[in-house]
Amino acid sequence: MFSLRNNLIRKIRTYGKHTTPKRSFAKMKKLSTTFLQRPGEGNVKRVSLIDGEGVGPYLTDSVQEIFQAAQVPVRFENIPMVEAKEMSNNIEKQTLDKLHQNDVILKGPISNDDTLMWNNHEISKALEIYAYIVHAFTIPGVNTRHKDIDIVLIRENSEGEYASIEHELLPGVIESIKVITRESSLRIAEYAFEYALLSNRKKITVVHKANIMKLCDGEFLDAAREISIRYPTILYEEMIVDATCMNLATNPQAFDIMLLPNLYGSIIGSIIAGIVGGAGIAPGANIGRKYAVFEQGARHSGKELAFTGQANPTAFILSAVMMLRHLGLPFFAEQIQNSVFKTLEEQKIRTPDIGGNHHTADFTRRIIENLD
Repeated sequence: MFSLRNNLIRKIRTYGKHTTPKRSFAKMKKLSTTFLQRPGEGNVKRVSLIDGEGVGPYLTDSVQEIFQAAQVPVRFENIPMVEAKEMSNNIEKQTLDKLHQNDVILKGPISNDDTLMWNNHEISKALEIYAYIVHAFTIPGVNTRHKDIDIVLIRENSEGEYASIEHELLPGVIESIKVITRESSLRIAEYAFEYALLSNRKKITVVHKANIMKLCDGEFLDAAREISIRYPTILYEEMIVDATCMNLATNPQAFDIMLLPNLYGSIIGSIIAGIVGGAGIAPGANIGRKYAVFEQGARHSGKELAFTGQANPTAFILSAVMMLRHLGLPFFAEQIQNSVFKTLEEQKIRTPDIGGNHHTADFTRRIIENLD
């Protein structure tokens, strides 16, 4: 017992004392690699496609054009958006069946208002996906205040404040219940540490508010501590959410992997996307035991940009690149990603949100031209 406790004390870093992982962003010489696929992996992959709202159709069109030009062996099957006013039991069942028809979904941004039959939270519940990932990293050619950022945020996505349990106790008195379970906390912690091991990441920072929410966030911390013992090569630290926000503003390079409950992850996911250039830069995904949904890391539908042709498709394209790796198509993933980086860094083709004056179609066309 005492040795376990001492081990945790040694591993936990207090605010202000955490170290910055050393990374090299210098260009490395491209090496030849061998990828051995399973027999039949070259068959066309079926992927469900949800256009989403606002800029969503522009983003999905961009990816489809690039995939077609690169001859990616993926066939998209569209799941149409259904307005809530058109919902019936039959339509709801048909849409649910379509959601489950493929294990992988590429999804445009959807707002969480009541105009559509399905919002982000309901899709996550229907597919039982629980790990929301945002990868915020410095992209050469995108001008930002902070440099050399490489943060992976892993957010528990099934409970917490998003359990949606709230009610009116008395007139004018509302109670909202935050649900944290040991099972879900262990599950997301295991995913985070497994990801760190397989991705050669060095440190996990668990973000919490256990100084106030001692039981809920305390349960989340206990689960993370328990799992951390099984991964002695990965540095473990805990940080209060207040201090986390301040450190992201002053020294974001200090973070490697961040593990968070649902609400903190939603807020900080948007912060780290903003640090590297905005909603149009950071890719994301939502992972479960069976299903995987790939989408922008910051869920902003960009309705104000609809019909302007000025949406930045970078985040969505890079989310599709993550999807290709997930599908076992690493060559196409690298080919498209390298083309995106070349377009931004060498040719300086940029949309207005990152200081350029090019349109979505210009950016997409140049990526296609740069495919090797």
